[in-house]
Amino acid sequence: MKPNAPTHAYVGSYVPHGLGLYRFEQDPADGGLRPLGVSAGPPNPSWLCASADGARLFVANEHELAEAGSGTVSAYGRDAGSGALTLINSVASGGGRPVHLSLSAGERRLFVANYGGGSVAVLPVASDGHLGSPLMLARHAELFANEPFGPRAAAQSCPGSFAISDHDGPHAHMAQLDPSGRFLLVSDLGLDLLISWRFDAQSGQLLAPQTVAASPGAGPRHFAFHPQRAEHCYVLNEEASTLAWLHFDLALGRLTPRAEVSSLPPGFKGTSFASDLRFSPDGRYLYCLNRLHDSIAIFAVADDGAPTLLGHEWTRGSYPRSFAFDPSGRFLYVCNQRSDHLTVFKVGADGGLEFSGAYIAVGSPVAICFAGA
Repeated sequence: MKPNAPTHAYVGSYVPHGLGLYRFEQDPADGGLRPLGVSAGPPNPSWLCASADGARLFVANEHELAEAGSGTVSAYGRDAGSGALTLINSVASGGGRPVHLSLSAGERRLFVANYGGGSVAVLPVASDGHLGSPLMLARHAELFANEPFGPRAAAQSCPGSFAISDHDGPHAHMAQLDPSGRFLLVSDLGLDLLISWRFDAQSGQLLAPQTVAASPGAGPRHFAFHPQRAEHCYVLNEEASTLAWLHFDLALGRLTPRAEVSSLPPGFKGTSFASDLRFSPDGRYLYCLNRLHDSIAIFAVADDGAPTLLGHEWTRGSYPRSFAFDPSGRFLYVCNQRSDHLTVFKVGADGGLEFSGAYIAVGSPVAICFAGA
C-alpha cells in the first residue's frame, strides 16, 4: 500500500438495475463517495473480498453457467492510485449462485459459499492472484442428507411473519475461518445448520465436520466472531430475524448455543429478513441489518459476550442487504438494494449512528468492500 494512497470503495450490484462493479473514491473528511466508473463483467457480483494489501479484489458472481450449473469467481488486480481493476482470471465456483467469499490467513486459499445446491469450495490462489479449480468441494446434500428441511415458520419469528423461504434444501450462505485459522465455519440457511470444519492449510482440505442446529426455521445467514474474544460467535438468522450467541471452543472448533435475541423492536409484528452483521473495531458494539423493517439494530456486547439491544437506526432506504465500515471505522455504508442507493452514517463513540445526509446512486447494490489507506 502506497503512503497517502486514496481509499477506494467497490460495490457489487444485481441486474437489471445494476451495471456491474462500481468504483468510488472516498472523501476522508465527510465519508462521501466520488464515482469513478463501472467495470462490466460477469453478472450479479454478489460478494467482494479484498486482499490485506489491497492489491487484489476477489468477486463472487451470482449467476449460473448453463453448461456447468455453476457460478463464477473472478480475481482482479487493483491499481492503488486510481483504484482501476484489471481482470486476472475467472473460474467456476464449484456450485450455483456463489454468495460469499473469504480468504485464509496466508491468502493462498479462497473459500466460496455456493447458495444454489448448498456447497463450499476451497480455491487455490497463486502468488500473482490467479485462481485455480477447487481443491475441495463439500456438498451439503451428500454430507448432511439426514438433516430435516422443508418450508416452515421460524420457531422464534415475529407474529404474522411470512419469512419461510428457501427451506427446500441445502443453501450455504457464508464460509469463513475462525480467528485462529484452524476451523472453517459455514452457515446453511436451508438446513438450519452451522458446520465447523477442521482446515488443513497445506492441502486445502476440510476435515471432520461438526454440526450444531440453529433454532428450527431460523435460517442462519451470516456470522461474526468477537474481534478481541474469539470464543464468542454471533449468528444472524435471516428467517427468524434473531441474533444467536454461541460459545466457540478454540481448541476443538465446537459451537455451543448460549442465547438468542430478536434483532427487531419489541412488539414488532410482520415479515422481515435479517441480512448482515458487523462488529465495531473495538468490539463494544454489534450492528445487524433488517430487511423490510429497513433498520440497523445496534447491540452492546458485554465483557462476558452477552448482547443487549440498544435501539435501531433507519437505513434511509429499502431492503438493506449488506454494509461495511470504512478502514477508519468512522463511517458505515449501507447497500439499500431496492431503493438503488447507498447511505452513509457517522459512527459515534457511544455506538450510535448519525445519517450523514449522503445518498450514493447505485442500481440494486448488494455488496460493498473498501481497499486502500
